[in-house]
Amino acid sequence: MLVRAEETTGTPAGAPAAARRQGGGATFLWLLAAMVAVGVVAPFFAYPVFLMKVLCFALFACAFNLLIGYVGLLSFGHAMFFGGAAYVCGYGIKTLGLTPELGILAGMAFAGLLGTAVGWLAIRRQGIYFAMVTLALAQMFFFFCLQTPFTGGEDGIQAIPRRPLFGVIPTTDDTVLYFIVLALFLAAFLLIYRIVHSPFGQVLKAIRENEPRAISLGYRVERYKLLAFVLSATLAGMAGAMKTVVFQLASLTDVAWQMSGEVVLMTLVGGMGTVFGPVVGAGIIVAMQNYLSGIGEWVLVTQGVVFVAAVLLFRRGVVGEIAALVKRLRARGEG
Repeated sequence: MLVRAEETTGTPAGAPAAARRQGGGATFLWLLAAMVAVGVVAPFFAYPVFLMKVLCFALFACAFNLLIGYVGLLSFGHAMFFGGAAYVCGYGIKTLGLTPELGILAGMAFAGLLGTAVGWLAIRRQGIYFAMVTLALAQMFFFFCLQTPFTGGEDGIQAIPRRPLFGVIPTTDDTVLYFIVLALFLAAFLLIYRIVHSPFGQVLKAIRENEPRAISLGYRVERYKLLAFVLSATLAGMAGAMKTVVFQLASLTDVAWQMSGEVVLMTLVGGMGTVFGPVVGAGIIVAMQNYLSGIGEWVLVTQGVVFVAAVLLFRRGVVGEIAALVKRLRARGEG
């Protein structure tokens, strides 16, 4: 005889799943509140410029994680969106006289359009072929930026002025600009969280886990992957444009393949497929680059060691390993 769950336990069927969802939402809110609190007090204990660099790269890593962590697509070309938006934003502010918000929007629009073109070409391939297509296109874009006059070649676009935000809010003060960058980062972070926890995000996860099954269920997976790619590219462009406003510079470093490698490392160290992982990973890598800058090129060797350690010892990343540990402790306590 079949008996419904509520007749044997006194609770509705599916209640454990609902409870888990509620618990997960509460945990996210607590962690978000903690992150906001740390962000608010941080400029009083650390250099605002360093913190803004962390936030820019944290957003870059979150954008990249949207693609690799929730769709399973590894891109080796995300630097073209990050750096391309940086160039467009810098050129718009310095040469065309745009305000920072318009420069950032212009950079995001360019990154979104470029992401649409690149995604349309790349998503027709899978696995390593997808990664190689994105890398090849990114290298083509790098040499385009090297040769095009408006990018400044090897010198880049320098001395980009910090114009008032909306023509009113001054951005020349680092602390004021920090809180602007923090607000933009939090808005983008919440948008990414909403995306991955929406029905659209559930389809992306289904594609990541079993693409043939998603196709058999009637989903147009190429459309979903293309939209995810464009969203990821646009948010990566937002990070690059913000970085240009902060450092008043757009250079070839922003579009180099090493930049794509760094964002892979940040996401892997923090934890792919986790909401807070890329933020933690970006903080670790940027801090490492900052505090180990005195050893010169050995910083790259150190990053390589960290990458190998992440792959061999904690594949789920820092946040992923902590989450797994907490889950085991809870299960042991309930047992």
